Amino acid sequence: MSMTLRRLLPAAVIALMLWNPAAAATAERALVEDLAAEAPALNRVVLAKAVAAMHCAVSNGTGPADRLAVIDFSLPSSEPRLWIFDLPGRGLLLEELVAHGQGSGDNFATQFSNVRGSHQSSIGLFRTQESYYGRHGYSLRMDGLEPGINDNARTRAIVIHAADYVDPAWIERQGRIGRSQGCPAVRPEIADAVVDHLKDGQFMFSYYPDQEWLASSEYLNCQPELLASLMQP
Repeated sequence: MSMTLRRLLPAAVIALMLWNPAAAATAERALVEDLAAEAPALNRVVLAKAVAAMHCAVSNGTGPADRLAVIDFSLPSSEPRLWIFDLPGRGLLLEELVAHGQGSGDNFATQFSNVRGSHQSSIGLFRTQESYYGRHGYSLRMDGLEPGINDNARTRAIVIHAADYVDPAWIERQGRIGRSQGCPAVRPEIADAVVDHLKDGQFMFSYYPDQEWLASSEYLNCQPELLASLMQP
């Protein structure tokens, strides 16, 4: 398949959604299959939820994206738990360590918040926005799309940035990487690439098996049949 045709796929999926939901579901399932093959360490259920949430956002008027980042906060900080995918090319761009907030937990994040000053990470679907240079260097702002769950991300200054405590050496000494004030911080060596891949309107999906959020999220529950289909092996 040519790259030109691949880059038309998001628009094609939108068109299919409008007149043929079954065909759209088939297309999204194919996307999940392709991305799962590229990232075998990523839980298939988490990936399916990320794609379903993105699909719901696009079908309700949010513009399509070329990148999807998935963070699985059910994994420890000592393991890679950030994946960045190229959607038109169906490829994996990065698989990396990512920090969680000091208030969210030690090696495992177990608490999440939308409240300023909590120093906790947020879960749910985000839309990335503008890059900028701040006190952490080249960084990326984002907007949370889920009311009450992550929609205070911008006012909380929850951004993607480099941090020297996101370092495998910390794992050897402390059993975990360092923690942020709620930001999904990444290794300095790859921070510029992460920002460049995700800036200007991409999707980021941060997952944790919080039962209240799973039951109430508008993005995970708008098309339950689609989500059930995507989660099937």
